[in-house]
Amino acid sequence: MSSELFKLTKEELIGLLTDAAKNWLAHDGLWFLEVEKELGIDKAIELDRNAWEKFTVLEATRIMKRMNIKRGSGIPGLVKALKYRLYAHVNIQETIEISEKRCVFRMNDCRVQSARKRKGLTDFPCKPVGLVEYGNFAKTIDPRIKTRCIACPPDDHPEDYWCAWEFTIEE
Repeated sequence: MSSELFKLTKEELIGLLTDAAKNWLAHDGLWFLEVEKELGIDKAIELDRNAWEKFTVLEATRIMKRMNIKRGSGIPGLVKALKYRLYAHVNIQETIEISEKRCVFRMNDCRVQSARKRKGLTDFPCKPVGLVEYGNFAKTIDPRIKTRCIACPPDDHPEDYWCAWEFTIEE
């Protein structure tokens, strides 16, 4: 790790983290567009889904280690971990209806979808990727967690969020 990081203020570090999250998302989008251009949208989504299947587990595992979230920590562990995903630094999200057995996570402002909307494009159909992304993230935190999509493009969704996911534990 660069010793220069230790010289930065808290605000500079937060700014650097936000920039890193934006850069990660920009790279993901640019990669996707290149694959789509070469192989078509269906193949690009398939490959994106395959990559997210692995990345989301890696991200959850690192968050768990850094934030001392134990495997099997249920809905409380998941709620905590969701706050530290890279997306949390670039999107507006919320977790509501939180209990020991259930919560609902909503992506209120998605940087990708908002950019498409500004450009007059249709919603990006991210549901196939989201099913793997959110499902595997939750299962990494606690294998008992079940994930259900409430809405995610290409599904219709209300104006106040782009996608919503319900996480439950049934015992």
